[in-house]
Amino acid sequence: MKRRTFLKGTVASGMVGMAVSAGLLTPRVVLAAWPESSFAAKNVPDALKALLGSSDIPASSDIKIKAPDIAENGAVVPITISTSMSGVESITVMVEKNPQPLACNFNLASNTEGFVSTRVKMGKTSDLIAVVKAGGKLHSAKKTVKVTIGGCGG
Repeated sequence: MKRRTFLKGTVASGMVGMAVSAGLLTPRVVLAAWPESSFAAKNVPDALKALLGSSDIPASSDIKIKAPDIAENGAVVPITISTSMSGVESITVMVEKNPQPLACNFNLASNTEGFVSTRVKMGKTSDLIAVVKAGGKLHSAKKTVKVTIGGCGG
């Protein structure tokens, strides 16, 4: 490496470091908020209350859960949640018998389709609960997934 190239790189990185520490360079995108109390909840009603403000959520036939009936490996269970409702604000996934039942929460923009596909970890055979917030109202659907091996608890 040439000495001048090394010195230019050192000076440039030093200037960037000083600009960041002085607050002149700030991130343009803020990372997602972490609903700590929701993820720390030990049961579904407490997690729903902390995250969405209510644990009394009526069932809806407009929510479709696509998940395997039997998951061979509970560490990676593929799921898809979809709904035909309009104005979907968020989709939340709960795994009832996990140590922390809140698996994930997706806040959606107003012009997005009510569709989420992800993978969750399941400790044992349990109900998979999808909660959709649409038009300011909460709706839910549930599906039982049997876990044969693996999962959160081994």
